[in-house]
Amino acid sequence: MIARLIAWSARNLILVFVAAAFAVAAGVYALKTLPLDAIPDLSDVQVIVYTEYPGQAPQVIEDQVTYPLTTSMLTVPKARVVRGFSFFGVSFVYVIFEDGTDPYWARSRVLEYLNAAARRLPTGVSPTLGPDATGVGWVYQYAVLAKNMTLAELRSLQDWVVRFAASRAEGVAEVASVGGFVKQYAIIVDPVRLRAQGVSLATLREAVRSSNMDVGGRTVELSEFEFMVRGRGYLKSIADIENIVLKSDRGVPLRLSDVARVELGPDERRGITELNGEGEVASGIILQRFGANALSVIEHAKARLAEVAASLPGGAEIVPVYDRSGLIERAIETLKGTLIEESIIVALVCIVFLLHLRSALVAIIMLPVGILIAFAAMKALGLGSNIMSL
Repeated sequence: MIARLIAWSARNLILVFVAAAFAVAAGVYALKTLPLDAIPDLSDVQVIVYTEYPGQAPQVIEDQVTYPLTTSMLTVPKARVVRGFSFFGVSFVYVIFEDGTDPYWARSRVLEYLNAAARRLPTGVSPTLGPDATGVGWVYQYAVLAKNMTLAELRSLQDWVVRFAASRAEGVAEVASVGGFVKQYAIIVDPVRLRAQGVSLATLREAVRSSNMDVGGRTVELSEFEFMVRGRGYLKSIADIENIVLKSDRGVPLRLSDVARVELGPDERRGITELNGEGEVASGIILQRFGANALSVIEHAKARLAEVAASLPGGAEIVPVYDRSGLIERAIETLKGTLIEESIIVALVCIVFLLHLRSALVAIIMLPVGILIAFAAMKALGLGSNIMSL
């Protein structure tokens, strides 16, 4: 069989050279487009369903949120395992699929079943899907620092400026904000005054919700001009909230400030983020998408962060905290050195044992061709380049 293959190749040199050139071209293309990462992704294909139910105990979360979602996800096609976790005010449901399942097909199926399951949840509770990333998708993290800014200001800067800039980078699935203080308007109700005025907490909550909106009144034509009618109702300050009318008794309004006080303060938080033991900071974690090139994602994210860093106010700066690109580049350099060493050893062995330079050149030339063919096969099989596959 081998003798006939060699004889056929000798008779059809042009076809052999064309096939070799095609294989080399496919290998070069695969080498340039294969996802590069240092850490192999051995995680399962999974979709995370995240649900917030603020202020509720874990048992309430389990009974009213986690259990209905978990039982609904059991019927999702190709779902192998469904796991539910209930914490204070939050629920996580992990739907793990069979090996080989397309991640985006899995997400669409979970979303389809999630729409039906949402009707069984408490009013106002809306489950959402986690980012389209894997367990090793955490590729970069940065911190936002400024000596003359508070933690609340740093977190606002991260949430409304830096995060959106980093999210625009190619291949980024999510930029998660951690650390600092999330600003909120807190209404501290006096229960004695509230009861004395005959107003329930639900009435107060509904009054605040309904007062924070703009309304439109179509248009009015006057003197051949058209004017748009608009009712401005957005709350913009503490005074606006304090002046919300809860009810009116004989023309005398009962304002929110009569039964409560309004403060601008931090939202409840479950942890902190410190940098090098020097104090708290606001930080962002960048997650890459399924199958994305980690090195390319990090480079694009750095470029976006560099653009936005030049326009940050108050002397704020963006400091890298975790950067996987260095590990990836060191792994690539190590691999290059190993391949060169092995190629030299193979060439020397061929020359020593064959004692014929032209015959040794055949094996020496085919070694890089074989490596390129291996990269083409990895591309066809959907494998990425990492320390395990290489």
